[in-house]
Amino acid sequence: MRIVQVLTTAPVNKIYDYLVPEGMELEAGDYVLAPLGPRAVPGVVWAAKDQTDPPSAKLKVLLEKYDLPSMSGEMRGFIDWVAKYNMAPCGSVLKMAVSVPQGLEAPKPLTGYVLAEETSFSPSAFLSRNPHLVGAKKILSDGLPRRLSELSREAGISSSSIKTLLKNQVIVAVDLFAKAPCASPDPDFQKLKLSPEQKSAALALMDCLKQKKFETFLLDGVTGAGKTEVYFEAIAEAIHSGKQSLVLLPEIALSNSFILRFKQRFGTTPALWHSSLTPAQRRVTWRGVVTGQTRVVVGARSALFLPYAALGLVVVDEEHDPAFKQEEGVFYNARDMAVMRGFQSKIPVVLSSATPSLETMQNVWDGRYTYLQLPDRFGGADKPDVKVVDLRVDKPERQHFISPVLKEALSKNLEQGQQSLLFLNRRGFAPLTLCRSCGHRMECPRCSAWLVEHKRTGKLQCHHCGFETRIPEKCPSCHDTASLVACGPGVERIAEEIKESFPDARVLILASDVTDTHEKLTKALESIQNGEIDIIIGTQIIAKGHHFPNLTCVGIVDADLGLSGGDLRATERSFQLLHQVAGRAGREALKGRVYLQTYNPEQRVMQMLAEDDRDQFLRAESAERQRAHMPPFSRLAAVIVSGANERQTAELAEQIGRGAPMVEGIRILGPAPAQMYRIRGKYRQRLLVQAEKNINLQKLMGEWLGAFKIPSAVRVQVDVDPQSFV
Repeated sequence: MRIVQVLTTAPVNKIYDYLVPEGMELEAGDYVLAPLGPRAVPGVVWAAKDQTDPPSAKLKVLLEKYDLPSMSGEMRGFIDWVAKYNMAPCGSVLKMAVSVPQGLEAPKPLTGYVLAEETSFSPSAFLSRNPHLVGAKKILSDGLPRRLSELSREAGISSSSIKTLLKNQVIVAVDLFAKAPCASPDPDFQKLKLSPEQKSAALALMDCLKQKKFETFLLDGVTGAGKTEVYFEAIAEAIHSGKQSLVLLPEIALSNSFILRFKQRFGTTPALWHSSLTPAQRRVTWRGVVTGQTRVVVGARSALFLPYAALGLVVVDEEHDPAFKQEEGVFYNARDMAVMRGFQSKIPVVLSSATPSLETMQNVWDGRYTYLQLPDRFGGADKPDVKVVDLRVDKPERQHFISPVLKEALSKNLEQGQQSLLFLNRRGFAPLTLCRSCGHRMECPRCSAWLVEHKRTGKLQCHHCGFETRIPEKCPSCHDTASLVACGPGVERIAEEIKESFPDARVLILASDVTDTHEKLTKALESIQNGEIDIIIGTQIIAKGHHFPNLTCVGIVDADLGLSGGDLRATERSFQLLHQVAGRAGREALKGRVYLQTYNPEQRVMQMLAEDDRDQFLRAESAERQRAHMPPFSRLAAVIVSGANERQTAELAEQIGRGAPMVEGIRILGPAPAQMYRIRGKYRQRLLVQAEKNINLQKLMGEWLGAFKIPSAVRVQVDVDPQSFV
């Protein structure tokens, strides 16, 4: 019997030998079902093995080969590379690619109904006796099959009536198979009129596609410049070439307006890939991608690991966004992995942003990435005016958070019938609840975090582990009644203040815990688009990707919020987020105005935003990082040690720290308690490795950490190129 090497979806870094049963033809890339211990797990044939000696009696026989096209060599190479680079088990990376085990099985058909062919039996007599069923015949006269629920709804009859029609041979049942989404987008459905700058950028992308070569492009354009329309032209070229395209978005929220624009351009909706899909939707989309029928996928970071049959283009929209970094399971940065995916498959990769990350800009300055710029807003719309509001001078009223100058701007906007946006990146009513009698702070019992008050639900909630409790009537510490007070603002508190100042205004809160389903979010965005809302109060869910023509005034309630905490990228992220929020204002004919409320008007972020000098900000940030010898001028990796036993966790972290390699070009900091010391009941210690760029960091760390026996109750994780330091 032949022997093949199979990588399974088990979380191990090992490829197993299996016997191939007689009559089963296998080649590298085939999907199989393999016995592993007491279970049967999906796997992929990684290689055939040269057999010289008789096979071991311990080898198990493969159970099944799935009827699917083989996984490409490029995809298998990509999985290997991702696992090695991120120091993750290869099987765990494969599991991200084979994330829908049900999709491996051939889909079971649904039942549909069509009119029966004319035979010696005529249904006319039956229908004359049952005139209320004639509508079903009219509905089905177009020849299209319909499912039971569809026919019942369209004809206005019950399911039992449909079964009566079936019994009397008026209709017959047929098998229906779910169609792959986005199987036939029309690249010429509605061609766009592009500006000269857009046309030049689009031609560069299309030429690269035609030449079938790898190149990474930074598509850099101010908010509202029409970057989406540029890469739509590249997608159209990929469709013409018979290739698949992938567009990665950082947030599900962005997909609503994107889907509409995609449909207007290509005549159909793209295939979506995100965590809110039903199992049935995921199964159909996964098979459509594997078979090559699905031509365009729009999804969150996990969409990068779908096993595309013929991938021709990858777009990472809002490439700077930290949401592209996964920090559980397999740690990876989807933006960086996308570049490697393009390299493996020899295809272009487009990184699109109005506020590119410093790492991406450094690659442009170093000549590694091709720079495409759109300097002006599409259609000649002006950039908004930005005013820095010094809260030390222009003070809000006591227990209020909106300054007089911003309140006046909101009032004027209401009078003119224009929309306003207030941005505060804090969900709930207040970030902290404390007792004014004894100073007790309401803290999560499982995390090192304060409980956030949500007035809408009457609960205190932890935004890290989900723990929640009713707001107590008395202090848990001193038992004083009516002593608990909310400190600081969340979006609910800002909404309360706005209703107090503008009682007739139509106000909408847009935050992930309020619009917690795709349907709620879609409805909320439509109400803004239709002019049914006067003032939007939102978190970062509203910060990017949305286009509201009547939105002219943007107020940043607390521009200082993201600047604390000692994060390497704190100032960069604050600049990006505030710049994106500001970009919502005045995107069409109406002029936009932005108000930045701050206690630090001299801070570089505020000054550069006011002067609209993004490039100067990036140059200054680059110089600061270079002086500190931080990325992108060096490499970082974090070691996170976590466990339920505080002492055991700390002792293992100390052992790992003492065993750190003494190598030139390497500096190891820690161990130290993580900024978020306890999450979900687990204590956390961190070590940070700083290395020169020419050092093989993964090899060094593998040898270092491999020397320790890790207790089963403690977890040691490696985060290569960390984006978060909590």
